[in-house]
Amino acid sequence: MLVTIDVSMYPNREDFITPIKGFIDRINRYPGLQVQTFPTSTVVQGEYEEAMRAVQETIAACREEFGMAVYVLKVIPGYEAL
Repeated sequence: MLVTIDVSMYPNREDFITPIKGFIDRINRYPGLQVQTFPTSTVVQGEYEEAMRAVQETIAACREEFGMAVYVLKVIPGYEAL
């Protein structure tokens, strides 16, 4: 099943650009996913299990590297946004 995931990241630190760029760089490393970044969010599209795993692993890695952040996800099963 195809899924579109819209991700917004809100780092809990003064230098918020570095973690956001880190998230974008990491999520783009997953082959087989379509990723497009907009001013307020990044859209990840692909097969459900692969896309969800990529988002989960990227959030975990960013937590380790950059610390606390709030993530807002919109998960739209069966929708092709890109």
